[in-house]
Amino acid sequence: MADVQTQTTATIEAHALARHVRMSPQKARLVMDLIRGAKAQDALQTLRYTPKRAGKHIEKVLRSAIANAERKAEDSGSPLDVDQLFVSTCYVNEGARWKRIRPAPMGRAFRYQKRTAHLWVGVAEHHVAAAERVASNLAEAEAEKGARGTIRRVRKALTGKRPSKKGKK
Repeated sequence: MADVQTQTTATIEAHALARHVRMSPQKARLVMDLIRGAKAQDALQTLRYTPKRAGKHIEKVLRSAIANAERKAEDSGSPLDVDQLFVSTCYVNEGARWKRIRPAPMGRAFRYQKRTAHLWVGVAEHHVAAAERVASNLAEAEAEKGARGTIRRVRKALTGKRPSKKGKK
C-alpha cells in the first residue's frame, strides 16, 4: 500500500538498455551527447535526422525507454503525459571486444578488434508535470470522496436512519 502512494507522488522514471551493439562506443557517444537533457520528442526528431549510424540504434533504445515509462505509469494507475518526458540520463559503456586476425605479409597475422557498446537511455517526467499530476490525482480522490459522502447523506435522508459503520454490530 505504501509503495503505491509514494510512487504517485514521485516523478516517473524509466530506462532502457541495449547491450553488445556492434559499433564503436566513441562514435556512439557523439550522438548520445546530442540528446542529453532534451525533451523526448525533440530527441527522437534529432536522432531521426542525424546522419550517423548510431542514431538508429539510440532511437530504438529511446523509444523503448518511453514505452517503459508509459507501462510504469499504467501499472501505478497514474496518467502520464508523454510530451512531458525528457532524457534525464544517457551514456555509452564499452562492451566486449571481438578479437579478429587479418593475414599479413610473410606468413604473419595482424590482430584487430571489433568494438561493441552498451547503450543506456533514461527518461523522466519533468518535475512541474509530476506536481500537476499529483495535484490532479488528489483532486480526483477528493471529488470521489465527496460523491460517496453525498450518497450517504441522501440515503440517510430517505430512510431516516443513520448509516451503519462496517465492522460494527
